[in-house]
Amino acid sequence: MTGTKKLPLLPARKLINALLRLGFYIDHQKGSHIVLKSADDTRTIVVPDHPEIDRGTLKAILKQAGIDVKALLEVLVLLR
Repeated sequence: MTGTKKLPLLPARKLINALLRLGFYIDHQKGSHIVLKSADDTRTIVVPDHPEIDRGTLKAILKQAGIDVKALLEVLVLLR
């Protein structure tokens, strides 16, 4: 993952909305964990449904999703 920008603190729902715009879809939910898959089903990521996602957790989610910080921030600006 490349990106020199600092990771923001995000609620899970905002992160999920950004991932939906980036080509993922919600596959299912088990407890407080929401499972998303990429449109081509090659990637599966799990997002904990928390009021605030820890920066380390967010970094791991972005790495699994193959998304850099810049792409996430661009989508988040569109969601405002």
